[in-house]
This record gives sequence, C-alpha cells and structure tokens, in this order.
Amino acid sequence: MKRRTAREKALQALFQIDVSNSEPSSAIEHVLEGEAGDEYLTKLVLGVVEQKAEIDKLIIENLEKWTIDRLATVDRNLLRIAVYELKFFRTEVPENVILDEAIEIAKIYGDDQSSKFINGVLSKVKQKLLND
Repeated sequence: MKRRTAREKALQALFQIDVSNSEPSSAIEHVLEGEAGDEYLTKLVLGVVEQKAEIDKLIIENLEKWTIDRLATVDRNLLRIAVYELKFFRTEVPENVILDEAIEIAKIYGDDQSSKFINGVLSKVKQKLLND
C-alpha cells in the first residue's frame, strides 16, 4: 500500500474512532475492507491514538480563534496524522512531503477552506518543532 493510501485510510479509521469511539484495531480492520494490513497505516493510527494528548496540545497551541472541538472532524484528524508524522517521523519522511500530503488529502476529504487551514496550522507546528 502506498503511503498516500495509508494516510487516507488512517484518516478514515481515526474519523471512525473520533466519532463512534471504536477500538483502533476494529477501525483499521473496517477501513481495510478485507485487504491485507499495512504497517504504515497501523503505525499512524496507533501512534495518533497513543500520542493524542501531546499531538492535540501542539495543534491547540497553533490554532487561532478556534478550539480543537470546533474543528471539522476531517480537519482535526488530518492535523493529528500530520502532526504525528512531523513529530515522530521527521527523519523518515521529509517535512514538506508530510505537509503536501496533508494538504492534498484535505482537498479530497475536507471542505473548500480545509487545505488552506491545514497548511496554515501545519506550517506553524513545523516551525515550532524546528525551534524546539
């Protein structure tokens, strides 16, 4: 499975976990629809779930005039995936690739403003992580 597909499926699984409090393993199984599992997909979903408090803190620090609860579910979970990758996979995946992928996925699954919003928040998170 390509990483782009793994990110999209991770978004779907995290959306399901966020909305219906599903177990991560059953959410992953549901989005795979009988396909073989994928290591990167599993890493993303479980990593976001495990590090959610730390990830959300980073997102909240970089939101202007928004609370994390007011964000669209797609945007919130897409930010979580990208922030997780920025924080924990920086050496494995170039930061610009992480941002570009999140923006492209936002164009598919989000609304008209999602890609610009995601870009703005992630650019701030990236800068903060570089300065830490």
